[in-house]
Amino acid sequence: MANAPSTALRAVPLPRYRGAGQLRCVLYATMRFSVRNDTLYRYSAPVGLAPHLLRLTPRAERVRMLASELTVEPAPAARRESVDRFGNRIIEVSFAGASDLLRVESCFDLEISAPAPLHDCGLPRLPWSYRPQRAAADYWPEERQDAAVQNFAETLAAESSWAAVPFLEHLSRTLFRRFHRNIRIEGAAQAPARTLATGRGACRDLTVLFMAACRSLGVAARFVSGYQAHAETADGDRHLHAWPEVLLPDAGWRGFDPTHGTAVTDGHVALCAAPDQAATMPIEGSFYGDGVTATLDYRVRIATLGA
Repeated sequence: MANAPSTALRAVPLPRYRGAGQLRCVLYATMRFSVRNDTLYRYSAPVGLAPHLLRLTPRAERVRMLASELTVEPAPAARRESVDRFGNRIIEVSFAGASDLLRVESCFDLEISAPAPLHDCGLPRLPWSYRPQRAAADYWPEERQDAAVQNFAETLAAESSWAAVPFLEHLSRTLFRRFHRNIRIEGAAQAPARTLATGRGACRDLTVLFMAACRSLGVAARFVSGYQAHAETADGDRHLHAWPEVLLPDAGWRGFDPTHGTAVTDGHVALCAAPDQAATMPIEGSFYGDGVTATLDYRVRIATLGA
């Protein structure tokens, strides 16, 4: 089981303003993560492995990498690194020959800082009807959300006086308090209307519902996968985590974690962010083999300490 999370404070100087008598500083919390993610696919007979995309490299925002290593077995015949149009770091590996397994082990140490405090000052009241900038168009789909989801979002917005940040905080707390959370190893996220109707879901289900509620009010939202500091089960087993981020004027992308009812600070490390879950899969690929079955085993270990 990972160490209990702790944080440190780092003083960051702010620009000197005209007439200021001294340089002002603001304190940001930081956390150090040590992560090891070991994923193993076993096949009932040797198979040919198609090219695989690996999305296991942390995003750069507020992160200082200290060490990292990615091991793949069998050894790839070729390896190529790139950044996709959503800013995610991707490693593409291709293979030669046949194998009865595929193992991917990602290890890294990093330090992450908390974002600046979020304030509602100056933000327009909800709903937002203006067109987002081109970069956000993918995160603000044209289709109307399910009527029940729309009504759910509008009710919470009204209870928040239609103020953006209070609504986002209220939405996160509501999903945490009212919904039963579970861990579902396989499968895509449920439709947001299903999660709302059943009152239960995994972290990815709550994330998609949060996104749908935001989009119904004109707020651009995206799906984030990564790691978080707190163990999600009583026995301390760790898993990849999911949470949403929303695009706020002048504040950029800001995260909320409805699985825990909080805003995202320094306790989350993002691997991938995209308009939907499908573009954030940590390992994506296939194999060739007639009548072959596959099994998946994985283990995630996370330790955190004050930086």
